Amino acid sequence: MPSQRDIKRRIESVRNTRKITRAMELVASAKLRRAQDRIESLRPYARNLRGVMAQASRQSEANRAFPLLQERDEVRRAAVVTITGDRGLAGAFNVNILRAGFGADRDLRGDGADDVVYVGVGKKGSGTLRFRRMPIERTFEGFSSDPGYGEAQLIAEYLVELFTSGQVDRVLLVYNAFKSVMQQQVTVEQLLPIERQVVLDDDADDDDGEQSRALTLFEPSAEEVLARLLPVYVNTTIYRALLESAAAEHAARRSAMRNASDNAGGLITDLTLKMNRARQAAITQEILEVVAGADALQ
Repeated sequence: MPSQRDIKRRIESVRNTRKITRAMELVASAKLRRAQDRIESLRPYARNLRGVMAQASRQSEANRAFPLLQERDEVRRAAVVTITGDRGLAGAFNVNILRAGFGADRDLRGDGADDVVYVGVGKKGSGTLRFRRMPIERTFEGFSSDPGYGEAQLIAEYLVELFTSGQVDRVLLVYNAFKSVMQQQVTVEQLLPIERQVVLDDDADDDDGEQSRALTLFEPSAEEVLARLLPVYVNTTIYRALLESAAAEHAARRSAMRNASDNAGGLITDLTLKMNRARQAAITQEILEVVAGADALQ
């Protein structure tokens, strides 16, 4: 049985750990609120962007000529973009993304793809991909907690170049979508080619959509407007995925740190009870020794 001194040291160690986990929980909560605000600010812009794209597409006669919309007859080579965190201590946040990415890899190969490559966003995911010796085209790291539009644009330019140059025939995004503080949903989304229902989505219109279509005029032309909006849509989609992932990461870390703090509290209670029992056993042993000594003197 460990001594009282050993148990006291362990209790002090667990208390110090609980202080750290509580601090990390508070930091994650503050970052989560900021991430939620950024997502809420982006959603109206993304919704209006899709509305303008839908209106321009309906007036365009050359939808199939846009490179970002062109479906390949055969998907021979595909890219899977895994958006993970740069840090751990977030429960199964990073593991779920990689598991979904490997599942997407198997599905693509089952559909006839000869080769699947990875683009890692986040240190944790990229490190695991390297450890498993997966084919990595490129990695982007260092901004998972607070992503900016510039990072999203850099990733988008690279992926668009991969697709338009014919190096890959399809690009999939794998990320954690933020639903609530307690719920994050792993999402696998096709980024390129842009699916046609995205461009032709009528849900983005206003209630009086027919009237707004008639009053919308595009200069110099609907085709040129749509050609400029499609790359912006790719940038915005990646930016939204980064923001969703950041918020989900903070929420997952907050939950993980809260659970760790609760577990530490329970462990301190158990250790305190164990220490009290050890103290009682020591006192009882001393009393027995005194009684035995007194009996020996009689």
